[in-house]
Amino acid sequence: MPIAVPQRFLSIGVFLALVMGLHFASAADFQVFFGTYTNGSSRGIYSCRYNDHAGTFGAVHLAAESANPSFLAIHGNGRFLFAVNETNEYEGKASGAVSSFRIKEGGALERINQVPTGGSAPCHLTLDRNGRFLLIANYNGGNVSAIAIGSDGRLGEMTEKIQHLGKSVNRHRQSAPHAHSINLDPQGRFAAAADLGVDKVFVYPFDSRSGRVSLRGAQSLSLAPGAGPRHLAFHPTQSLAFVNNELHSTLSSLAFDPSTGKLNLIETRSTLPNDYSGGNSTAETQVHPNGRYVYVSNRGHDSIAVFQFEPNRGSITLLENEPTGGRTPRNFSLDPSGKFLLAANQSSDAVTLFRVNPSSGLLSATGTSLEVPTPVCIRFLRL
Repeated sequence: MPIAVPQRFLSIGVFLALVMGLHFASAADFQVFFGTYTNGSSRGIYSCRYNDHAGTFGAVHLAAESANPSFLAIHGNGRFLFAVNETNEYEGKASGAVSSFRIKEGGALERINQVPTGGSAPCHLTLDRNGRFLLIANYNGGNVSAIAIGSDGRLGEMTEKIQHLGKSVNRHRQSAPHAHSINLDPQGRFAAAADLGVDKVFVYPFDSRSGRVSLRGAQSLSLAPGAGPRHLAFHPTQSLAFVNNELHSTLSSLAFDPSTGKLNLIETRSTLPNDYSGGNSTAETQVHPNGRYVYVSNRGHDSIAVFQFEPNRGSITLLENEPTGGRTPRNFSLDPSGKFLLAANQSSDAVTLFRVNPSSGLLSATGTSLEVPTPVCIRFLRL
């Protein structure tokens, strides 16, 4: 005869099953790709498997040979990866290049084609929301460009190129424009280009149908002389942006008008502890997926600065500086779940893993480190 199960035990069992189901459903496997500089032992782009539940990795392997693939972007369809080739010459001209790859089983990359970027030393790129265009910042060229992408991942014609002009007060680093990053706002209507050489963030209207970055209606925000704005990140849900200033080791919070593209400075704070007096430059800026914290990498102090911001005003407060366990953290990346942060220590040939406290945003070292030659960029592909 069937055994009668008390209703309270049935409810607990169902509850536990649901909790466990949700727990395991939330965990995911990723292929992680590492961009590098190839002026040492690195041969190109590297890759490994990653699980965001335990923060565990598979073996690192060479995914594709490529020259100085310092910054990467993965297409929204998960089939293609794009990498700048940060060189000063391409096919005899003063230009870097960008390469397109087909992502294969196990994280191998098959090159599709390579085209010039219209400026030397391309150092940053981003995809539009529809995956039809790449926007690129050319550091030594002092310009930004846009390149069409075919449905097969093949790079096509250059749809736009805008040259920046001017200089600023640091005669060693700011004698000419140096476009260092380009990002689209969450609606994909405006492209924000941070230029280290002229201490400005330029904001251009972007047409997602034609891939044109327009000078008509363009805006710019001037930051402190000698600040050197480098990498910018938009807040995912609020009308805010954050840009790190490489030469001053600061983070600026910015009000963003999504209807006009106009940026206004809210405030600027140091990324360093008060008692630090050594050399330093900032590199990467990222906003946590929950929208409550902003992270910036310090090269010299070799730490990740963790900021909290006040959502109604956009004011920022430095919470901590977590050592990265290596030298020169040029880039870092929060995994899509926001549970872990991976720091690319360029001068230590190592990527280190940190756990993110979801309640405070603070970081704690896990003791896990991956050997990757000259890592400078980290990107995740969900499997």
